Amino acid sequence: MKMKITPDFFIYLSMVLFSIGLIGVLVRRNLIVIFMFIELMLNAVNLSFIAYSYKLGQVDGQIYVFFVMVLAAVEVAVGLGLIMLIYRNKKSLDVDEINIMKN
Repeated sequence: MKMKITPDFFIYLSMVLFSIGLIGVLVRRNLIVIFMFIELMLNAVNLSFIAYSYKLGQVDGQIYVFFVMVLAAVEVAVGLGLIMLIYRNKKSLDVDEINIMKN
């Protein structure tokens, strides 16, 4: 029996990926790992945009994906620069140990 994969499958998959990313951001303490989970959440949103775009027969979702990918590239450039600066100053990437607002 041949099974057809519908856009609903990708929507459910994006919900699962986004949930994993959200739980990872809330549970983890390492700044690099949190950063990776945020990227997973952005990719889950991209997947849902593409699935809804295909389901509705419009290209608006694909245009939004382009902008989210640009945002993710900027986030990587700025975010990794900030993470390197924080590590250079604090010698740790543990979120509990890093509290920049105190000083």
